Amino acid sequence: MTNTTKSVGDYLREWRQRRRMSQLDLACEADISTKHLSFLETGRSQPSREMVLLLAERLEIPLRERNMLLVAAGYAPVFSQRSLDDPALQSARQAVDLVLKGHEPYPALAVDRHWSLIAANDALNALIGDVDPALLKPPVNVLRLSMHPAGMARRVVNFSEWRQHLIARLRHQVDVTADAALEDLIREISAYPTPDRATRGPAVKPDPAAVIVPLQLMIEEGVLTFISTTTVFGTPIDVTLSELAIETFLPADPETAATLARMAERRRS
Repeated sequence: MTNTTKSVGDYLREWRQRRRMSQLDLACEADISTKHLSFLETGRSQPSREMVLLLAERLEIPLRERNMLLVAAGYAPVFSQRSLDDPALQSARQAVDLVLKGHEPYPALAVDRHWSLIAANDALNALIGDVDPALLKPPVNVLRLSMHPAGMARRVVNFSEWRQHLIARLRHQVDVTADAALEDLIREISAYPTPDRATRGPAVKPDPAAVIVPLQLMIEEGVLTFISTTTVFGTPIDVTLSELAIETFLPADPETAATLARMAERRRS
């Protein structure tokens, strides 16, 4: 991070353009003159630490990149980046575990900014099934696990629809974070072949009245249909915590709910 060759002005201009804001837009948001903002972007003026943080806030720049802006401007980073095992994040980790456990018998997992698996509940683990062991070696990337031909893709009934949904989410994430690793992940997932339908089970026609893209997963008992939600921590001031997301899956029909309840009962017996 300290070896950056970009100036703070370069970063500010790139983030402003990424947010599709004019200099006037950002200047109004930050309550400064367009002339001053122009001087900051061109390097004719040096921003104070407070100004860097103000502009980063108005541009909704992720905490990791806010630290980079501060370093580029000659200031020390202000947002910590701890491991989830750090005692300072113990309460946050306990909250994650509580959400995952409380969501059973429905599947749920926690991932970091690159979709690496942090934790999962028993309901999710029970659905993974027979996959290439290489895909389960840490760090497990859950998108690769679900979309790779040797992973769960063979049992995703609406594979093309679900992949399109995931790629759209990734593209939005890239727009927000400018993360090059996610761009690589988009290219990788986009190149995966569509599994043979015979392996995935019978096609399920999409509901024309649906308002959300479901995940349709084939298991021995039949097709499970889920809708997914994402939960993040509010107002985090730690980089690691700000990049943590909890993905939960809820049954989209009574049959899925009943099947998951039976599977949970078998695990308890």
